[in-house]
Amino acid sequence: MASNSEATMKPTLGLTGLTMNAMALIAPGAFLWLTFVAQGSAGATGPAMWAGILLALLLCLATASCYAELAKLYPGPGSSYFFAEQAFLRHDKTWRYARISKFIVGWGSHLYYWIYPGVMMGVMGVLCGYLMGTLFPHAMSASNPGPMFMMLVAIVFSFFVAYIAHRGVNGSTGVAIAINVVQITALLIFTVFALMYRADHPPGSIAYQFDAVSGNAYTYQFATQTQPAAVGQAANSAGAPAASIVVLRDARGVPLPQLNAAGQPVPFRISYPKTDASGAFLSHPSAMSVIGIHNFGWVFVQATIAILILVGFESVTAMGAEALDPKRHIPIAVITSLVVQGAFCYLIEYFAANYFLNSGYSMQSAIGSAAPIGDMMVVVGNAIFGPGRGHLFMLIEAFTVFLAIIGTTLSCINTGARVTYAMGKDDELGSHFGLLHEKNLTPHRAIWTLAGISAVLGCLTVSNLFGDAGALSAATLKSLPQGFWSSFGYLSPAHMAATPNSLLTITLASNFGTFLLYALSCVICIVAFYRHPKFSVVKHFLIPLFGLIANLVCMAFYLIGPFMGYGTKLEPLAALGIAIVWGIYGGIYFVRQSKKKGRTTLITTRASMGEIG
Repeated sequence: MASNSEATMKPTLGLTGLTMNAMALIAPGAFLWLTFVAQGSAGATGPAMWAGILLALLLCLATASCYAELAKLYPGPGSSYFFAEQAFLRHDKTWRYARISKFIVGWGSHLYYWIYPGVMMGVMGVLCGYLMGTLFPHAMSASNPGPMFMMLVAIVFSFFVAYIAHRGVNGSTGVAIAINVVQITALLIFTVFALMYRADHPPGSIAYQFDAVSGNAYTYQFATQTQPAAVGQAANSAGAPAASIVVLRDARGVPLPQLNAAGQPVPFRISYPKTDASGAFLSHPSAMSVIGIHNFGWVFVQATIAILILVGFESVTAMGAEALDPKRHIPIAVITSLVVQGAFCYLIEYFAANYFLNSGYSMQSAIGSAAPIGDMMVVVGNAIFGPGRGHLFMLIEAFTVFLAIIGTTLSCINTGARVTYAMGKDDELGSHFGLLHEKNLTPHRAIWTLAGISAVLGCLTVSNLFGDAGALSAATLKSLPQGFWSSFGYLSPAHMAATPNSLLTITLASNFGTFLLYALSCVICIVAFYRHPKFSVVKHFLIPLFGLIANLVCMAFYLIGPFMGYGTKLEPLAALGIAIVWGIYGGIYFVRQSKKKGRTTLITTRASMGEIG
């Protein structure tokens, strides 16, 4: 069908639909599964993972409060982009800055909304690669899937989700409701199992040891031998030792057991060491260690990553034109979605996953895996359902994660496309973005454009999945099933170690856009309620001020954190570079388009705002 510039969105969403769309974007099933490895890879900051999530949650709650209050004043499409215009326009001293303020907010929000779906396309590729390796271990490695295969999945998935979004928001809402129910149930089951495993296995008891090559867990010690380096190869550039300890395996790749004097397998006895001999973090010796701060710098580094798992509550404010009662329902949906998914699901699930870590599956094991939560599910599944049945439990749980990633990507594309639509309708972006599909009444051109961008970013996300601290060894690369889809595209160990981790880099680039957008939204809230009859010191000044400061501090850690020894340097600096380039391009685009269309940066009369939206 052709596009129609006169068509308008139809109000169809009630409180349940709005809340479920936001909850789908926050999606604890998707992020617990896949961002655990990114958080664990952030240098030595892994012990503060749970505390970092708590800080990010407090930051998001402050920002969510601002969105809720703004939605009460200005219900309409475009979210922060629309709020910025209205807040500045309705004040005698700020109305001249209405156009420039909303462009800055809109352009900044695209750094988040256009990159975030690409991250999700990448993690879908990782998930599918992990599952392919589990089902067909001779064709693909579950722990280290082939880059080409993951890229193919990212591309196909991008256009599949875009098609669902193109069909209309009502269908998207139905998908979101079903996905939320399934994923929360499934992840809570894993949470209970992980806590049971820790409680049932005190130090010194016989437990399971995970083997990444076979993708299974065993209750015996692995037989090993020392393998010397090749002649003339004292050590590689990644720092690998000249000699390495190699696990002995049978013809199927299953590790052989270490035998005692009587010829019986030596059982694996679990322990919970905090670090290894080199100081690398392994596990938490106690529950208090899981929720401990450990180091304030570590907490902020973890928060800069964890923000990805909590964003999405603001998505419903972009659907003001499709809400049946926007002033009443949108504020409730914003807060409810964040509390349920963030304060309830994430804090419990991340506590359980961190508390589970042990000598049989440590944080270092997680860093070297494409899907550490899947590995954990194999271990607890074997322990609860019997040896060999952990894979089935993991596959069932993985299916719910598959659905969760569809839900979160769908919700983000819907939100991002509506912000792009609002800017297109205002002629701040190409006017073709401001058109709706005649039949579906969706911003289809923005949706399909976002699909193409997401496909490219998805490929970049998985291009160097084990870069920097997660660099694979030469032995690991050699053990991969050899082929175009299973091993082609991996860099050498030295180049992996010297190159940013692609998943963490793209994630941080998206997160930088999030911090920028949320900080600006807090400012908008302060401006909107300045001298307003309903002004509240707590809700409209103190809470937004806290949100503003927290967002700015987290953004600052992109610069100062790496140089203070917190986390790694390559990824945050690369992400900052992406943000700077995007900002410079935005400034050039704004100036050129203004000159081309004869528009001024600062509006001259309030009446002229009708010309720009």
